[in-house]
Amino acid sequence: MSISGDEKGVPTFDDPAAEPWLATTGRRLLGRRENQRRRTVLIVVGGFSMVALPLLVFFLVGRDSASIAKLTAMFNGGITNYGNVTGGATTMPTAKKAADELLAGLLAPGMDRRSCRSRYESSQYYKHFPYKPSTYLLHKLRAYEARHKRCGPGTPLYAKAIERLRSDGDHRRRNDDNDCRYILWLPFDGLGNRMLSILSGFLYALLTDRVLLVALPNDSSDLFCEPFPDATWLITPEFPLSHLFNLGPHAHPDHAYTNLLKTKSIVLANNDTSTSPPPAYAYLSIGYDRGVMDAPFFCGGDHQRLLRNVTWLLLNSDLYFVPSMFPAFRAELRRMFPAMESVAHLLTRYLFHPTNPVWEMVTGFYLSHADKIIGMQIRMFFFATIPVDDMYNQILACSRQEHILPEITTTGTDIDIAGAGNLTVNNNNGSTAIFVASLYADYHERLKSRYSSEEHATINGGTVEVFQRTHEERQDTGSLEHNQKALAEIYLLSFSDELVTSGMSTFGYVSASLAGVRPAILLPAHGHKVPATPCVRAVSMEPCNLTPPLVECGGGPGGSKDDDDADVVRHVKVCEDFDRGVKLFD
Repeated sequence: MSISGDEKGVPTFDDPAAEPWLATTGRRLLGRRENQRRRTVLIVVGGFSMVALPLLVFFLVGRDSASIAKLTAMFNGGITNYGNVTGGATTMPTAKKAADELLAGLLAPGMDRRSCRSRYESSQYYKHFPYKPSTYLLHKLRAYEARHKRCGPGTPLYAKAIERLRSDGDHRRRNDDNDCRYILWLPFDGLGNRMLSILSGFLYALLTDRVLLVALPNDSSDLFCEPFPDATWLITPEFPLSHLFNLGPHAHPDHAYTNLLKTKSIVLANNDTSTSPPPAYAYLSIGYDRGVMDAPFFCGGDHQRLLRNVTWLLLNSDLYFVPSMFPAFRAELRRMFPAMESVAHLLTRYLFHPTNPVWEMVTGFYLSHADKIIGMQIRMFFFATIPVDDMYNQILACSRQEHILPEITTTGTDIDIAGAGNLTVNNNNGSTAIFVASLYADYHERLKSRYSSEEHATINGGTVEVFQRTHEERQDTGSLEHNQKALAEIYLLSFSDELVTSGMSTFGYVSASLAGVRPAILLPAHGHKVPATPCVRAVSMEPCNLTPPLVECGGGPGGSKDDDDADVVRHVKVCEDFDRGVKLFD
């Protein structure tokens, strides 16, 4: 399978300089992690803090209709070669459950079913929908859709905003007569990272009344349907700042937000922002292996009031930076998401819908005959490689710890050897299908051999089968076909009853968010050492922000208040799988 290698590695785990935020009470509080890891609860009411506030806070805190049709047509191609499929499947669920195809109002009605089948059919496949959207979130989504339709590409207001961007250059002009403001997502890194950074940019657009646009490269041009009714989210080809789209991982142009602050091209003030007009655009560099260069973006107060006057924000990010936006936008986020662990769950289901070619890959392999589907996403990082035998044993140890895979007993033969003798499968739940998503075939073959020397085991009235759709051996992020296969497998994983995912993998994060489950997370083998604890059960289904920004906003304008500290500590905590990352908890 084309498991994305979208997750960047961390080559210096043992370098104390790489974790300056642990120098305060964070290190002491992290000592409590092991006790919390052993607890699996419905809602987290206790835990540890990773921040010492107020000293440190992790913030995140004109075209005609034919032209629009041409842009939309970019999503209507695709491939029909599904690659190397291992295993068997049927095309549709054997018994369609009564499903709310609009997901309790999350999706807007009236969009074309034929051009995007997944939008209306995915509800038939999801096994879990733990959180329904709040009334306030639905209000914000409908208001956003109206704003996007009014301000998006192909509208007079968009044409006016583009013309100003083209003609103004560095010349400043007030934009009071045009209330359309934009955040433009720029492509960076692999599929999982891209999906999570797009989602983060979309949430920022919801919070600040902007319009999200995307500059999708060719390798992503036929992955997702248009998400918004009667509008496109694709930037038009004549966009005047296209030279900023592919600057590389370490670029920090003159219009980067921190550079604008340093040169006083944009000025903070205690009670107002500036008497001079703002620049036409600001560039936001928020990337994993570069560090968060524009960390002041995540401060609230004056920083956000100042940015509100900038019409265009160009977002270059490969992070899920939602947890770091919590301090600056906590009130709105709580209204939109009464359960904080539901943010990515609801927004991935709202925003991402595979195109018909990808959806055919999904439905063509869906394991509809199984009473229970267990998804296993196995990712090996360059900084945490271990032998296949060790990784396989870690998977089995995790399964025994969390009671995931059907247990077996044998007589006279090691259970991990193909063709084991007298095999008994303790599987009281009928038929179980194990779907393996990995770049490599090793784990599928070993799991398959574990349950039978033949195709599957049929013992005690139950069956266990093991499937893998592809095993492409290497990541090829620049290939559209590769990314289509990867997206198909993200959705196949999301239709599981239970999930095992690899720690620090954005591919796994997206799958779990779509599925609406708290997965068992295989802990990375940092330093190429097998972890003593094979996995940990997530206590929040939220993705991890692997590189939270370190920024001291202070207690004055743009900072936090002492009486809000407990609120941040409660909801922004250390990730279960990476103690330098943060995620949202309840």
